Amino acid sequence: MYVPSAFAAADAEIESLVDHAGAADLVTFDGPTPVASLIPVIWDRSVPGPGGRGRLLGHLALANPQWRGITPQTVALAIVHGPQAYVSPSWYPAKARHGRAVPTWNYVTAHLTGPVTVHRDPEWLREVVTRLTRQHEEGRAEPWAVADAPAGYLRGQLRAIVGIEVAVTTVEGKRKLSQNRSEEDRAGVVTGLRGEPGAGAGAVADLMAAR
Repeated sequence: MYVPSAFAAADAEIESLVDHAGAADLVTFDGPTPVASLIPVIWDRSVPGPGGRGRLLGHLALANPQWRGITPQTVALAIVHGPQAYVSPSWYPAKARHGRAVPTWNYVTAHLTGPVTVHRDPEWLREVVTRLTRQHEEGRAEPWAVADAPAGYLRGQLRAIVGIEVAVTTVEGKRKLSQNRSEEDRAGVVTGLRGEPGAGAGAVADLMAAR
């Protein structure tokens, strides 16, 4: 990923992004053809693992042909998306003075790469879906648990998925939030974004204001 130094995200920021996003685009190659699927993920950093940066755990549908193209030599790219929004040059006070401004796009993203392994073991799959469920159900008034499903039904559901484990070797993060603009222009962007529709613009404005 192209990451100018001004836009580089710190490790803690990348970890927070991945943990809160909860999903990633898993990109692999089936021969010369790139293929991608959005999958739920957990970045397990409790054990460094063979890649040195922990494991990215998730699953694909058994019917999804992407997993069949994965071999022991396959390296996967997981792309995690944060908030993003269009930035109008009309929001820069400097534009009114000299006109030297063009539109841009502000966003937060992370790329995790490493060798990928496919898992078919039911117990491995059950553990991962239990962890994924717990991550998203915690804090609810009446959290659902994997154990709430009938045993036979759950066995059938687990047979319909395959596990994905990426041994993370490389982590890159980018927070492009108008750091290359003046404080005055950044303030103008925050104000402009707050007036835009959709959750993305407001979320980017909040990230910019927090800096």
